[in-house]
Order: sequence, then C-alpha cells, then structure tokens
Amino acid sequence: MERNKERRINIPVPLQKVRKNEEPVYPLRSKAPGGTYKYPFQKTESSDILNWNGYTFEHDRNLWGCGAKFSGAYCLRGVVLPVGITLLISLLTACGPAVKLKQPETALPESYMSPGSSLVKAEDQLSGADKSQGSLDFTKFFKDQELIQLISEALENNQELNIFQQELKIARNEISARQGAYLPFVDYGGMSGFDKSARYTRFGALEANTQIKRGTDFPEPLGNYALGFRATWELDIWRKLRNQKDAAVARYLSTVNGRNFVITNLVAEIASAYYELKALDNQLQIVNDNVQIQQRALDTVRLEKQGARVTELAVLRFEAQVLRTESLKYAIQQRIVQTENRINFLAGRFPRAVARSKDRFLDFKPWSFEAGVPGHLLESRADIRQAELALTAAGLDVKSAKAAFYPSLNITGEVGYEAFRVSKLFTSPESFLYNLAAGLTGPLINRRAITADLKNANAKQVQAAWRYEQAILNGFIESATQLSNLSNLASNVDFRTKQVDTLTRSIDIASTLFTSARADYSEVLLTQREAIEAKFELVETKIEQVIALVNLYRSLGGGWQCVKHKENNDDQGEPGSDLAVCK
Repeated sequence: MERNKERRINIPVPLQKVRKNEEPVYPLRSKAPGGTYKYPFQKTESSDILNWNGYTFEHDRNLWGCGAKFSGAYCLRGVVLPVGITLLISLLTACGPAVKLKQPETALPESYMSPGSSLVKAEDQLSGADKSQGSLDFTKFFKDQELIQLISEALENNQELNIFQQELKIARNEISARQGAYLPFVDYGGMSGFDKSARYTRFGALEANTQIKRGTDFPEPLGNYALGFRATWELDIWRKLRNQKDAAVARYLSTVNGRNFVITNLVAEIASAYYELKALDNQLQIVNDNVQIQQRALDTVRLEKQGARVTELAVLRFEAQVLRTESLKYAIQQRIVQTENRINFLAGRFPRAVARSKDRFLDFKPWSFEAGVPGHLLESRADIRQAELALTAAGLDVKSAKAAFYPSLNITGEVGYEAFRVSKLFTSPESFLYNLAAGLTGPLINRRAITADLKNANAKQVQAAWRYEQAILNGFIESATQLSNLSNLASNVDFRTKQVDTLTRSIDIASTLFTSARADYSEVLLTQREAIEAKFELVETKIEQVIALVNLYRSLGGGWQCVKHKENNDDQGEPGSDLAVCK
C-alpha cells in the first residue's frame, strides 16, 4: 500500500463533535510549554473528518465501535476480532470427556404367574384392568367405614407424612430458584468515600496537573459518592440453566410420587393393623367362649368326683386347663393395647381406644380384586414413577454438566450517578453515568472440576437407571408373590375352617361320652385343647389372608389415588392442610 494513498479509519465518537474551524476536543492531547493544548490532528474541509499521521479519521457512531476501515473495508481491533478469537478457542476446547447414558429396560412380562405356574394371558386380564385401576382408591377398595375414617385421620395428622410435605415445599422452592437463574439480575446500591493519591505516583501526578475546570483544581482528598443500579444477565444459549430448571421440576414431581409412596405404605400399615386388631378381638372372644365351655366341663367333673366316678386328679387337670385358658386373655389384651397404640401413632394422636366395627372377624370374606396387566404398574406404583422422574432429572443434570464446557455469554450494565461532592451527585448530565458490556468466557486450562462434575453426573444417571429397573422388578415380584399368596391362603382358610368345625363337634361328642362313662376325661381335655388351638390357627390364617389382600393392594400401587395436593400460599399452615382426601 502506498504511503500517500488515502486510508480511512473509523474512530469512536469524540467528547465533542468536530465542526469546521473548531478545535477538536479529544483525549489525545498534550500541554505545550505556553499553556495551550496541541492535538496531533489536522482539520479537513469535512466537518466530520480529521487527518492524523497520514490517516484520515472519520466519526463512527456504531455502538460496537468496530475499528478502522482501510480502503477495502474490514474491522481492526474492534469487537469482531476478539469475539471471533474467543469463538475459535471455544470450538477447539468445548469438547468434554465422552459420556455414555444408560437406557433402562422397562419391558414387563405379559402376565403374572398363577399359583399353578401357568401363564394367564394379558387379554384375559384386560377386562379387569380398568376396574383394578379405578378401585385403587382406598375409599372404594375398603368396605369398612371405620377403617376409611381412620385412614383419613392419619392422612391429616401423620408426622412422617407432614415431614414429607415440607420436602415438597423445598423442591418447589428449588424450581423457583432455578427459574430465576436464567432471568436478568438487577441490584441497587450506593457508596461514599474519599481517597488521596500520593503526589509522586501516576495518579497523584495526573491529579496535581489537571483541573476540573478552569481555575479549579482537584480537591484533596478526593471524595466519591455514587448511587445507581447494576444489571447482569447470563444468556442461556446452551440450555444449561433451563436444563437445571427442568431437572428441578422433575425432582419435584419425583418428590410428589415419593410422598404418594409414603401414603401407599401408610394406608397399608393402618389397614393391616386394623384387621389385626379385629382378629385379636376375635381371639379374645374365642378364649372367653372356651373358658365357659371348660368351666362347665370342670363343674361336671366335680360332680363325677362326688359320685366317685373320677378321682381328684381329673378335677385338678380340668381346673388347670381352665386356668391356662384364662391366662391367654391377658396376653391377647396386651397385644390389643400394642396394636391400638401402633394405629394411634400412625394416626398422629395419643393413645386411645380405636373404634372398629363389631362384626366377627371370621365372618369376613375377602372381596374379589382384579390385578390387571403388569404394565399398569408403571402408572400406578408411585415408587416406580418416582424412580422414572429421578432418572429424567439425572439425564438433564448430565446435559447441564456438559454445557459447562461451552462458553457463556454474560451481559452487564450500570446506570446511576457519581460525583466527588454530594451537592453535584444528581447534576445531569455531568454526574450521570451508564455502561453496557458483553463478555464471552469459557474454560481453557485446568478443567478438572467441571470434568469431575460431568463424570459424576454421568455416574448418577447410570445409578438412576439401575434404580428404575430395580423398582420395576421389585414391583412386579411383589405383585406376583402376593397374588400367589392370596390364592394359597384362600385354600388354607377353607381347610382350617373344616378342621375347626370337626373339632367343635368332637368337643360335644367327647363330653357326652365322658358323661356316659364311655370316654376317659383325658380325651375331653385333649379335644378341648385341640379345638382352641385350631380356632387360633384359623384366626391367624385368616389375618394372613386379609393382610395378603392389603399387601397386594400396596403392591399394585393403591392408596394415593384419592389424595390430592392443595396449593397453600401460607407456608405456616396447620399440619396436613396441604392434603385433601376425596369423599
């Protein structure tokens, strides 16, 4: 390029616009010995062009300040060059370590295994599938109104459930925090102070040789007062912040399903304890009935002894039998107190008598219940849904950790007033200030921390996938086990009932034979003992059958369908006020 060839360079707007025949006011100036300012510029005929050192400068009011134009036209040392270099470095360094996400296996068998190890086809279960999903509501599944009322009270007052309710609030607040992360931040502030620079330093020399205005030197010490606003905003160009928000939403929904799983277990525990309490009532009634039977037999033996038909030994053995049966009452009464207190604890109240229906437990007939197809477990079981949402959140965490290797774009700005005297603080436009800047930054050297974060997020995603598979497998096995258990216990109850009926008739026959001297007293004692033991075993088997039904209900994910979360703006609300139970 020839030296005398015209060259044009765009420069930022000067402190004062240059007019023809006016002295330009530029910061590039030097003080001559005579006291006048000299500028290395030469005015041209144009009002907006200056010549300096062979270059022709013209004003550029582009806010981006894109530097010089040489007769072709390209930018020099403006914004494009540093941004371009930054982007180039980002492309070269944005690649982090490779990650491998695990995809969980969610396929389920078409049907549960029946007790005879024969498969029941899915199409045979579809007829009851919709029915089973609708009957998972505990207000429809259980027929005992006292039990329904007890469960509703527990959902209001149970301490563990109310503790978990606070976990929901924490998770919801985390969503709010993540949402605010990708919105602009605006702060306000003010400051006041003063300083004095040493004379023989760079700033001290400048202040000593500079005047604020003609005839007014810088004050010493120099005050500084400011008041204004500052804004910062990270543009989420890689969805790092939005993925973090989405992960927080997924964790909140996972926590909701964790709450539902707590409700499922709470409903099942209360129902099991309630039916166990009714079984103990039945056992106590059996003991009282047998005490009366044995007392009548004891009276008969005493009469036989007076007639010299039996010895004192027979009387003592019958009396011991009565005392043994009497002692069983107190053990059962203690178990009743323990069971009632367990129910009271689950209901969140101090010990009191638990209201229960008066019908005989042995007359209880388990109702039919369609299990549906195994695929419904993915929708109904809260722990499986909780694990699924936790897996979703873990996958989003991996994306957020990966985005940490990419450059981030931040915009900052300030606006306000600043002056060295309070009286001049709000003088406009002299004390008014503002600035706006954009920065592109990314990791270059020593990226071990974010590399470790990415690897940890990847490992946690694999963990979540395995937990999801584990939850599915556990739900299927629990349901299949309880289906088999329920079927076998139904047969067991039938045989136990026949045994009790047979032994009950044997008591009458043995007593008649003993009265007619055709049977020994020991046969009567043995028959009575076998009868009461058989009745106890029948009650135990019956409670196992009912608990198996309750456990099947839990395995299929029942209990939480009728419980809804109420939005409560008062965080200090009463315990349980965030839950509503449908009627």
